[in-house]
Amino acid sequence: MERELTPRSSISRRRFLGTAGVTTMVLASPPAFAEATAEPSSLPKENVRLSVNGRQHALDLDPRTTLLDTLREHLALTGTKKGCDQGQCGACTIIVNGQRINSCLTLAVMHDGDEITTIEGLVEDGDLHPMQAAFVRHDGLQCGYCTPGQICSAVALLAEHRAGWPSHVTADGATRPALSDAEIAERMSGNICRCSAYPNIVAAIRDVNEGGRG
Repeated sequence: MERELTPRSSISRRRFLGTAGVTTMVLASPPAFAEATAEPSSLPKENVRLSVNGRQHALDLDPRTTLLDTLREHLALTGTKKGCDQGQCGACTIIVNGQRINSCLTLAVMHDGDEITTIEGLVEDGDLHPMQAAFVRHDGLQCGYCTPGQICSAVALLAEHRAGWPSHVTADGATRPALSDAEIAERMSGNICRCSAYPNIVAAIRDVNEGGRG
């Protein structure tokens, strides 16, 4: 008498479903879930002295706090925007010691004693900075989210150009290049505008460079 055999594929399926069920129960158990969602252990706070827009601030910060989050969350300077948070969009651009940086890519503890300027700090005695006025005059913005970073970058760009810094498109690095549209576009390439206001941004920068009103 022949004995009926269970197909191998059926056994494999039963074992798979049984194993998957046990695994799901283990992973869904409260101890495992709590361990998976636990916050990272806290670190001792660091005392950081920041000079922002001419004002001194002494802050006790988690050493992992970015400069961007410090400005927004601890100093309420929300003009600096958080976009990609990966250094790719330029919305968080500020000026540190005269040079533009992406504030999302650096820690606040790295800038103890540095001179930091945000979009709020460009205004003087209630008057717009010439670059801010030029952006308004040339409609260099639409939604406005990237605009603070664009303006800070543009201000630093002109300082870099006056100092004779070449760019990737500069033909002769030994001489200061004319600030052509191509030069401006290259030097501003780290600042993204999803509204595509680029022609007007370039016009605003050229206006200020050429001594326009503001």
